[in-house]
Amino acid sequence: MSERFDILFQGLEEESALKLILANPDELANPVDKYMAATRLGASQTPESLDVLIQAIDLDPENLFNRITRRKAAEALGRRKDPKALPGLFKALGFDDEAAVINAVDSISQIGAALNQKQCDQLLSALEGSDNIKRAVIQCHTRLGLKSGMAAVKSLQNDENPLVSGAARAYSARVFGECESLKPLLAQLTDPIAGRRRAAVIDLGDAGDATTLPALAKAPVSMPLRAKSAFQLVDPEKTGSIPMEFTETIRSLLIDDPRSLWLQDDWICEASTEAIEKNLQHRDEGKQYGGIASLMQMDRGQQLQAIELFHQKLWSDYGANYLLTSLIGLEKFDEKSELVRTALAETLPQYAKSRIAAAWACLKLGLRDQLGVLTETMETARWVPLKWSCEQVLKELS
Repeated sequence: MSERFDILFQGLEEESALKLILANPDELANPVDKYMAATRLGASQTPESLDVLIQAIDLDPENLFNRITRRKAAEALGRRKDPKALPGLFKALGFDDEAAVINAVDSISQIGAALNQKQCDQLLSALEGSDNIKRAVIQCHTRLGLKSGMAAVKSLQNDENPLVSGAARAYSARVFGECESLKPLLAQLTDPIAGRRRAAVIDLGDAGDATTLPALAKAPVSMPLRAKSAFQLVDPEKTGSIPMEFTETIRSLLIDDPRSLWLQDDWICEASTEAIEKNLQHRDEGKQYGGIASLMQMDRGQQLQAIELFHQKLWSDYGANYLLTSLIGLEKFDEKSELVRTALAETLPQYAKSRIAAAWACLKLGLRDQLGVLTETMETARWVPLKWSCEQVLKELS
């Protein structure tokens, strides 16, 4: 979420960032400040800061700190969403730096301006890059609705790399209405490799076919990633209004009971605190959900002991914090309601998903004393899934 950057770099004044970003890294006490400055300027609004970010695209890449700063500048320009940045971003497509090229392509997508024929040709030429670049370029074609890539992109639907073929299939569905091409993506939602599952969720969001929503909701990947794609499908204009026919599926996705997900048997670990703790800290969300599913098989006393242990050891971990908050609501642990209150009151962006879990836990536990916090969160939250969750909970709890 973009607001995370605003908080991380709010102590760096724009004036300082403007001086740092173009400075000679060899003359800086801490050269890392250069690319921190680039990220900081992505949150600025002044014409001068935009111009300096564009200039940073031309930094000499022989110096590592300049090279990283170029990447961060390309990324920051996407946040600025100003078409004035397009010439510099298209120049970056020719860089010998995969990360910079991908950031430039993503920013072109975010800016969302109409492209001329020359720019369309330049973008299409970038398909000659690595598979990661191919994926980003295809996604850009999809998100901008560019029909100019029809032949080249559609020819990649059967690419051996599912991250390339999946993006190409999403393009065919979104731009040309060929939704039958999405069947392999539905199968990919249960792939043993987490990265492929995540990619399929992203691609289905880009594809724009709302009939895939029930399958997407059950994919064993992080709730925020599923929510992002789901809301793309049912609320593409980000109004916060969900059509009635999708309400129950969106609700189920946000309540996020691991027993409703397509978990593989070997992800559900032994019902011991040691095994569950290991799963909760795994990088694969399928394993994390499997750990909670295993915990839910214990008797109530064991569950409460485990929650207390994990609260002491893992509460500061964003993922574990979310899963434990969700569990307290799902299993209606009134004894742990104070943790729900704490999670709901946490305003750091990193804990936004925990606030969603806390909102639904308030409903499960009947925490009417949180009506004021829920109302304030609904009115101030910028993340639509969090705002919508609070709205629904308030309707049912009031």
